[in-house]
Amino acid sequence: MTFNAIPRTWRHLRRYNQVIRILLKYGFDDVVDAASKDLILRFGEKFIPRLKSDKKASQPSTERLRNAIEELGPTFIKMGQILSMRPDLIPPDIAYEFQKLQDEVTPISFEEIEEVLRNELKSDPYKIFSEISKESIAVASIAQVHRGKLKDGKDIVLKIQRPGVRATIDVDIEILGDLARVLGKYFQDKITQDPVAILDEFDKSIHHELDFIQEGRNIARFKRNFDTDPTIFIPQYYPEYSSANLLVMDYVDGIKASNIDMIEKAGLDRQTIAKRGTHLSFRQIFEFGFFHADPHSGNIMVLPENVIAPLDYGMVGQIDEVTIDHLGDLIVGAIRKDINRIIRAFEHLGIVDYTVDIDAFKTDIADIIENYYGVPLKELEIRILMNEFFKLIQSYHLMLPPRLSLALKAILTAEGLGRLLYPEFDAVSELRPYLRKIIMRRYDPKRKFREGLILIDDLALLAEELPKKARIIINKVASGKFAIQFEHRNLERLVDELGKSSNRLSAAMIISALIIGSSFIIQASIAPKIFGYPLIGVLGFLLASVFGLKLIWDMFRNRKS
Repeated sequence: MTFNAIPRTWRHLRRYNQVIRILLKYGFDDVVDAASKDLILRFGEKFIPRLKSDKKASQPSTERLRNAIEELGPTFIKMGQILSMRPDLIPPDIAYEFQKLQDEVTPISFEEIEEVLRNELKSDPYKIFSEISKESIAVASIAQVHRGKLKDGKDIVLKIQRPGVRATIDVDIEILGDLARVLGKYFQDKITQDPVAILDEFDKSIHHELDFIQEGRNIARFKRNFDTDPTIFIPQYYPEYSSANLLVMDYVDGIKASNIDMIEKAGLDRQTIAKRGTHLSFRQIFEFGFFHADPHSGNIMVLPENVIAPLDYGMVGQIDEVTIDHLGDLIVGAIRKDINRIIRAFEHLGIVDYTVDIDAFKTDIADIIENYYGVPLKELEIRILMNEFFKLIQSYHLMLPPRLSLALKAILTAEGLGRLLYPEFDAVSELRPYLRKIIMRRYDPKRKFREGLILIDDLALLAEELPKKARIIINKVASGKFAIQFEHRNLERLVDELGKSSNRLSAAMIISALIIGSSFIIQASIAPKIFGYPLIGVLGFLLASVFGLKLIWDMFRNRKS
């Protein structure tokens, strides 16, 4: 048997056991108990550890969840950090707790760094760089960063991917996939979203972040977008020295936007920085449709003359012109307290469909709007209003398109940065010019002409394809090959119980047959004998007894679980 033929959960048995132990340690025995049937079937009863935790009583569940994720390691931490940016998927209290997740890892040795550099550069790194600092300036689960100098004296940073991190993440994602399926199977009534779909989204996101060539392209694109803006600095990316595991870019020497004391000491203007920081995000989203998905204060550097320099370009989002229009409608509707406009935006964005009770949905939106009736716009916080909408979306088991959710979260984060730097900051006023541009752009004659040409092209294509498609359907109906596929949902537990019942009935019939057959053999007094009874009959009764006891034990255990 080859290694790949072994089921994946068996290949990662030790890591799987570690995950189960940590979940039990932090009091999530309900999750492990729900999964125990599946796990026992795969690995046997001895696989499930018997641990008890006193943390359930001493810590809130959100805090226990965060601590468990931190102990589970880099992949789980990264997933928690990404989920903290999706308040439409998880409750606000969990999203808030996940924002505290700390990516604390031990730096890898400089010898290992040099080895990675040699492998990626296919050359001695000191033939390319005149200097590489032995001390890292940033360490994370995916990579660590070192300062360096090019031969021309240019200050740069080298972002080096940790050896083996891809393999570790792939193993953990396989295990997370099993856990997601268990959650979807046994906790349907407690979770509002499909955990498998959430994991698929995370899988794509984390693998994009692992590709440093893509991150370099993101930097280059941001630089082109802001090349003429003197208030924004985007570092230079060096593709000739970079690879999928190595990113080389300019060193940015500034003050983190979160360091208010240093900004004050440097004599910088906090109000100007707040405005420029939010305009950076607003332009990215509403003008370019290509944006930094995590513009928190730790990812923003402030340079002399209040120049803004974003860092960490691994996580970005992208939305098209039509989505920008509808997003603008949603925000305008929320600000103006226009319920019909909000509903229209939700429909156009694909958030609500025919399955949603629109009348009830409208009533709930009206309740939210009523809470802010009479509040002056300058006192209105977009974050609080949007969080109300996120709760509403969760309560209806709806899901925002991932890119739209990232755009909304980026807007909220930008507002938070503005208020951190300048508590009186009015994000609504700063957002208004961009919303006006969206409305004006929608009625631009050039755009309408372009959309008209696309519509004509679509109609011509429909006229060309419709007869062909209709002919195919008619031929299938006439030949008896026309079929409609149905998909059943949420019947897995019923099917599982029916399967178990069938197995028990089969076992009972076998036991009955053994007892009846053994009785006939004993009555016939067939040799050989033991203690005066036919040996085959005695063995039949013993076998029936073993099967019967096993059946009783299985029924008792299932009833208990």
